[in-house]
Amino acid sequence: MGSLRVGDVFRSAQNRDPSVRRIDGYPNIHHVTASTVLAQIQLSKGINPIAKAKAVGGRRRPAILIRSSPWKAGTAETPWHDVFDLDNGHVRYFGDHRVDHAVPVGTTQGNAVLLEALGEHQATTPEERALAAPMLLFAAVSRNGTPKGYVEFCGVAVIEDAEQIEQEAEGRSFPNYRYDLSFLDLTAEDDQVDWAWIEDRGSPELSAADALTRAPRSWRQWVEQGHAALPKLRRRTTRGASSSDWRSEDDDRGSMTLFPVPRRPDDSASAPSAPTGSLENMTVSELMDRLRSLKVHQRNGRQSRHKPLALLWGISRVATGKPSFAPWRQFRDEVGGLLAEFGLPDSSVTPEYPFWHLRTSQLWDVHGVPAEQATKVHAATFDRLNPEGGIVGRAERLLSDLCVRSEAIAVLRETYLADIDQHALMQRLGLAGYERASGVGDFTEEQGTEASPAARRTVAASRIVRDTDLAAKAKKLHADRCQVCGLQLPTRFGTYSEAAHIRGLGRPHNGPDELPNLLVLCPNHHVQFDTLAIYVDPDGIVRMTADGSRIGELRPHPAHQINAAHLRYHRALCGRDTTGQHLAPLDREPSPKV
Repeated sequence: MGSLRVGDVFRSAQNRDPSVRRIDGYPNIHHVTASTVLAQIQLSKGINPIAKAKAVGGRRRPAILIRSSPWKAGTAETPWHDVFDLDNGHVRYFGDHRVDHAVPVGTTQGNAVLLEALGEHQATTPEERALAAPMLLFAAVSRNGTPKGYVEFCGVAVIEDAEQIEQEAEGRSFPNYRYDLSFLDLTAEDDQVDWAWIEDRGSPELSAADALTRAPRSWRQWVEQGHAALPKLRRRTTRGASSSDWRSEDDDRGSMTLFPVPRRPDDSASAPSAPTGSLENMTVSELMDRLRSLKVHQRNGRQSRHKPLALLWGISRVATGKPSFAPWRQFRDEVGGLLAEFGLPDSSVTPEYPFWHLRTSQLWDVHGVPAEQATKVHAATFDRLNPEGGIVGRAERLLSDLCVRSEAIAVLRETYLADIDQHALMQRLGLAGYERASGVGDFTEEQGTEASPAARRTVAASRIVRDTDLAAKAKKLHADRCQVCGLQLPTRFGTYSEAAHIRGLGRPHNGPDELPNLLVLCPNHHVQFDTLAIYVDPDGIVRMTADGSRIGELRPHPAHQINAAHLRYHRALCGRDTTGQHLAPLDREPSPKV
């Protein structure tokens, strides 16, 4: 039994004899992880859980081994592209649901294991977190002229968040889960993980607290303090990267990834983009400023919708886990349809205009147009060359944060598209739910039509289950008085108020059904809050979204603590989040002054 050092490459061969120390010149992973307690590890799949053990204090999983490989990325078998940013301690990893799976998305073996682990990693007490399975991450690498059988150890991680997304393969869309993980700092252990720790976690004779004694210091601190401690526990390099920067490669498309996307053969002759400045250091505020200041044509006193619609299309790709760069022909067909449906009535459908000229925003780039043709580009050129265009790497990373993405969508809608049917637009883009605080939660499926004097339709319905006792408790605490205006609406037999979720339970918000995520409101202010007409600023002042005017102050109650992160998320949906220059995870906000 030995240790795993970050950056070391191990041989994972078909010969799993743990007595063999080295194979083909590299340490045998099965020798390093040999154990008298645990079954032999597996690295044949992407998600490899070690079986749970019956131990003191309850069953626990010793660890989950994650292997990511670039060799099959983008294929029908593995249509996703995992993202490892070792410099800044971030991982984006995709689950194992595929286009040919007929089972529900969360029930495939890998997704089921990771969703269970997510619940453990989001536990609220140290005792519960001590049971959580550590994630040990490996990346497949090429050695000795072969891309198979070699893995590089990348570190220990915890799952911060997960989101159900839509992906595409073989021209068909399918659901999957996308997981965001944080690498923990292993400096105190000289970047090594003692396999004895994992063995202790599988020992039936040791409690979870006993097994912690050999854990890395950062893991012990995370168990004690939870996700709030991740900013100081996350792995960092020493080359001066900002605490929120995900560094770009030479090409923005390769940002964040341990496996850079190969350049197209003609990329070296690509047309020069607009000056990029220090895009890799772009903050959230700078991103919003760029979105608000797009160079758009004016026609009869009205702003062209071409660029904002194209950017919303690009953001929808980020939201659904698709590659940010797409070929021109796909852009032409999909964005062309958007322009025909939502463009100005007297405006031509010219998708080539935003495809090329969005580069001036420094949020978009095009690859595959030779320099000698860059000064005279038109649709026929794009049809022939089929170049790729999309949102650049740093902007893509910022937009991968749900809060930032919500604010960006709100900024584009408010600045350029306010007179469009917002619900229809969001539905068309696959961004349904961003136009309301409640999101999309309920759906029905037609089962048939029943003949009757008034036609009836049989439907199967799926609805979010809400805790009615929780809502009743909140309303009782406030005596049915609106937290915005103080109105206590009388009824014949009592009083009435409504419990509003701040971060909606529906997609894409997926907020929690808990007391800190509830406000007690009168019906009028509930409607305004849900339709994003009002918001609560960081000081607890309730303001109109349209002009920022003050309409009241959120009424507090000592037994009803409001989660500031949820209020920040709602502000982002309104396009009014000004709490920071860089990405700030939603569970680390200070409490509001309410």
